[in-house]
Amino acid sequence: MPENEEQPSVQMDGAAQDDNAPVGSSRRAFLKRAGLGVALVGLGVAADETIRSATAPEVPPRTKVVAASGLRIDNVTVIDPVDGSSRVGHSIVVRDGRIVDVIPTSAMPVESSMRVIDGAGRFAVPGYNDMHTHVLQQPSTDLGFALMLAQGVTGIRQMEGSDELLTNRAENRLGLNETAPRLLHLPGSLLLPFNANSVADARTEIARQWDKGADFIKMVLAEPKVFYAAIDAAHARGLQIAGHLPPPVHIDEAAKGGIDSIEHLGTGSSIFLTLSTKSDELWAQTPTTLPFPSWAAGIPGAGWAFDTFLKGSFLGQATSTTDADQLALLKQAFATYSEDRAAELAATFVQKQTWNTPTMANIRSKYVFDDPEFLDDPWLQRLPDKEKEDHLAAVDAFASTSPADLEIFHEYYERILQTVGIWAKEGAPIMTGTDGNGRGVGNSFAIEFRELGRAGLTPLQVLQATTSQPATYLGRTDRMGRIAAGMDADLLLLDADPLVSIEGLSAISLVMRDGHDYTSVELEARIEQLVTT
Repeated sequence: MPENEEQPSVQMDGAAQDDNAPVGSSRRAFLKRAGLGVALVGLGVAADETIRSATAPEVPPRTKVVAASGLRIDNVTVIDPVDGSSRVGHSIVVRDGRIVDVIPTSAMPVESSMRVIDGAGRFAVPGYNDMHTHVLQQPSTDLGFALMLAQGVTGIRQMEGSDELLTNRAENRLGLNETAPRLLHLPGSLLLPFNANSVADARTEIARQWDKGADFIKMVLAEPKVFYAAIDAAHARGLQIAGHLPPPVHIDEAAKGGIDSIEHLGTGSSIFLTLSTKSDELWAQTPTTLPFPSWAAGIPGAGWAFDTFLKGSFLGQATSTTDADQLALLKQAFATYSEDRAAELAATFVQKQTWNTPTMANIRSKYVFDDPEFLDDPWLQRLPDKEKEDHLAAVDAFASTSPADLEIFHEYYERILQTVGIWAKEGAPIMTGTDGNGRGVGNSFAIEFRELGRAGLTPLQVLQATTSQPATYLGRTDRMGRIAAGMDADLLLLDADPLVSIEGLSAISLVMRDGHDYTSVELEARIEQLVTT
């Protein structure tokens, strides 16, 4: 069995245009597109040679989860996220990494050989799941894993993969032992024009990733016909498909077309064009072509060049990914925003079982980067000097944006909060994800919880979004999402009732991963050791 595994963003804001593009295109946008094509030519030629001459990566060592000794937790209040019920004064019995019983402590037989943890005054919940992370892309994952575990994250959906990661997962070479979260879902390479420039390409690439062992397909950018064909091809292989919505794809049509999970509300401004009472009028003004010509995608090494040199420019703050035309469209969209249309979209999500992982804290860091929290977050002081310097420079650059543009960016995020709140109220399925690598300035699980609460989710809904909802999405309700006999022993003890306040969800006293228990003090000591070495 692979490592801990029971196997079963980039909408390019400011997309450039050609001379025949819809209303709203510009000569500047066309030149931008031409320039990117030329860049890909030059970088692609160089990349082709670089790829051929690159040395093979170092092969990581194999790891495995060490079997945990049996133990039980007495006198704890067990919370069931599925229905929000609480069972006071219960014992949780754990053996060999599984929960074997949950019964009243008063009914527990005397067993002197089993270690006992006193859970009096504490609340037990299933371990949290970060359903949108990129931690496995880090050169070193030890710190990211430690940070996740300290925040109660015992399961992850990695949102970008590769052949190398799939091979390392199959050979237990990802470092996923008992001090790391459980890897729940791993895709292959991102679906982009470089590997899916046509329907035939997409089908071939999805078949190849399936053969390599991918758990799902991550969509980023494709022509509409390729996008919908990729959904069908993934489903034909029994794979879910999740990710971004390409610029021409409307979010309601994507849901009807069968996409399984939409990340970041689709990415970019298209969500608000759809939710406008003047949707058709605004969409008619919106560029619908890809940010580079299709011929550029076929250049040898272009995909590598894009990843290495260009992708970052499409993933930064809104100041670098949003042009004047888009800002004007957003302003119109906000003025004509319709809560009724947001509720109708939620109904479509419910009907089609389309899941959303909003990644609220990450979106906030792109549109409200001038918030004092991005200077006051204690994690900033723990960054390496170069990362701290780059972060402070980015905050300064964002804050220097014109007040008129900042007002639009700020309203963007407020509308995100409004929209996610409407979806939650209407019962649309939502999952929690950070789009991070363990911990960032202004981005943590506690902050993600807080922002979901600001959107209007109740504490129970936030708990469900990070426990029972991921279990349902992944088809793992028999192994995760509740504290019950037969479930994996991935759970948390909290010092506050998580059903009373959002803050209670982060009052972590103890983390159990596959039957191994760690106090919050022990986990923080490990983080401190990794940060200072």
